[in-house]
Amino acid sequence: MAKKPEKATLTSATIEEQTAAFLKSGGAVEYVDKGKSGQFASSGSKQIDLKK
Repeated sequence: MAKKPEKATLTSATIEEQTAAFLKSGGAVEYVDKGKSGQFASSGSKQIDLKK
């Protein structure tokens, strides 16, 4: 019988450690204004027009 995979649990301490390691390695945090996604749209709208 196959063994079930264990779920990974992130605690606040783990997230703090990972963040500190990221910043120490030269990573930077970019702040995005409220209401913006921070992602650039590479294509047009993906909405479906049902009237066609």
